[in-house]
Amino acid sequence: MLRIKKLDRFILKSYCWLFAGTFFICLFIFMMQFLWKYVDEMVGKGLEMSVLAQFFFYSALTLVPVSLPLAVLLAALITFGNFGERFELLAMKAAGISLIKIMRPLIVFTCLICCVSFYFQNVIGPKAQTKLWTLLISMRQKSPELDIPEGVFYDEIDGYNLYVKHKDRDTGMLYDVLIYNFEKGFENAQIIKADSGRLEMTADKQHLYLHLYSGEQFENLKSQNMNQRNVPYRRETFREKHAIIEFDSDFNMADEGIMSGQSNSKDMATLQADIDSMAVRNDSIGRTYFTEAMSGAYSVVSSLSKRDTARIEEANRAYYNVDSLYSVQTLSVKEKIIKSAVSRAESSASDWNFKSFNITQTDNNMRRHMTAWHEKLTLSLACLIFFFIGAPLGGIIRKGGLGMPVVVSVMIFIVYYIINNTGYKMARDGKWIVWMGMWTSTAVLAPLGAFLTYKSNNDSVVLNADAYLHWIKKIIGIRSVRHLSRKEVIINDPDYARLPGDLRQLSEHCLRYMQERNLKRAPNYFRLWMKDAQDEEVEHIHYRLEALVEEMSNSRSATLLNVLNNYPIIPTRAHTRPFRTYWLNLACGIVFPIGLFLYFRIWIFRLRLYKDLERIVKTNNDVITVIEKDKNL
Repeated sequence: MLRIKKLDRFILKSYCWLFAGTFFICLFIFMMQFLWKYVDEMVGKGLEMSVLAQFFFYSALTLVPVSLPLAVLLAALITFGNFGERFELLAMKAAGISLIKIMRPLIVFTCLICCVSFYFQNVIGPKAQTKLWTLLISMRQKSPELDIPEGVFYDEIDGYNLYVKHKDRDTGMLYDVLIYNFEKGFENAQIIKADSGRLEMTADKQHLYLHLYSGEQFENLKSQNMNQRNVPYRRETFREKHAIIEFDSDFNMADEGIMSGQSNSKDMATLQADIDSMAVRNDSIGRTYFTEAMSGAYSVVSSLSKRDTARIEEANRAYYNVDSLYSVQTLSVKEKIIKSAVSRAESSASDWNFKSFNITQTDNNMRRHMTAWHEKLTLSLACLIFFFIGAPLGGIIRKGGLGMPVVVSVMIFIVYYIINNTGYKMARDGKWIVWMGMWTSTAVLAPLGAFLTYKSNNDSVVLNADAYLHWIKKIIGIRSVRHLSRKEVIINDPDYARLPGDLRQLSEHCLRYMQERNLKRAPNYFRLWMKDAQDEEVEHIHYRLEALVEEMSNSRSATLLNVLNNYPIIPTRAHTRPFRTYWLNLACGIVFPIGLFLYFRIWIFRLRLYKDLERIVKTNNDVITVIEKDKNL
């Protein structure tokens, strides 16, 4: 019987609640973005609540696979960030549990999410896409709700243009009405002007019933031509006039068969079958076009060879000098030949353009099917990749809540979206191989997930800002400054009787080193890179200095502590070659631009080291003076 450990239950419980919340948040965000894109299709058309409910339901189903990767990433970041912030992750590791074992129940859960994502894309997704896009097409075809504005021509009624100067919204009366009827064509427009009127919808919602009062009607009796100056027309004055205008305002659902050829409405088996059939169709059409071309316009055998009686069996164009035959012809014959050649070329170009369009359309459709086939796999696998990015990243950041995890997850998802969308467009447009374009995002993010998991499992400070800042300061040459202050508790007091002698020895060591190495002089470029010996004397000076400073920092004298802050922090290897390996230093010297840059950097640090040693000697004298003068030490 399968028994789940208490720790696994605790981790699953902590993760599942957060995953459920982040999933609905991500789904809501993606739905808002989707609805904002198609808000024009819904506003102002008087759609029923049942239609809108279907639209929201099917759009939510289609957006579930897109929301799952971001929800997994955000939930993993928050969960492990909370564990790190509350030191629960530290307690688990202290108990001998590695990060992989901590993640093990969540890995199984994420694999189930990947299966759910694939099921949605392969089974539920095609049906939901068919329903959704059929609904969208039906919503686009529905006529807008009748709401004639004031002072603007209204052209939402087919064949009519209406202008209303003023409208009484309480009674529904329209004042100063102007109607243009273009049902018989623009030249035979019928114009109606009325002082007032009313517009109502019939009971079957198929027609508009128009009541007009105190107006005139103008209509041409025959078509107007450009050459005609006078065109007979009819003018009619009325006190009351009624008219019926066709206006279908009902919502009519389109046939779902219009989506049968779309790639997003098919499962993987259907996509693969359609891809194979389109490939076979393109190959057969291509062979047919090649056979027609080789037997027609591009055939070597000329149709004129039938008139050649000398070589009627074997005549072809290779036996004739076409240029010489053309040059002996008259101008009229040349003109006929050129016109015939141009006509045949244009006919061939038109024929090949049509054939190319036919092949290209099938090829584009086949690539769309192939990208849809791969997308069902990559989008499902993205859930697992995002978990291996989010979980170790949360353990490294150690920040829970909706602050830092949201920022990091959005940035990662934006990078994923850009890479994935770029690969998709390249594959769809035929610029990249389909599998290469669709799997680019996976190939980029999977190594990142493995790297973060490895670093987090080994407790590496991969995202420690202080470590990177210290490294940058070291490269640029910015040093830290000492900030020694009086300690509250002092266990061992400094040995003030011995310290002056040690400080004088350190000063002599620094002076001797300065004289022997001649730090002010520029180093020899070739000797610098060819010499194999290491300069370890500065490290001894540094260690002796730090040991003395550490001992004297236990002093209770504020004056002495202020003087100790004048000691520099020596970079022990900045004035030497960058690597400890001989051949790496030699390679830097051979590559002249890199070697020249490092040479000047070493020279600058040699000068700085000279000033630091001088400063150490001066500060040693100041410390000795303070120790000898202060009798209370």
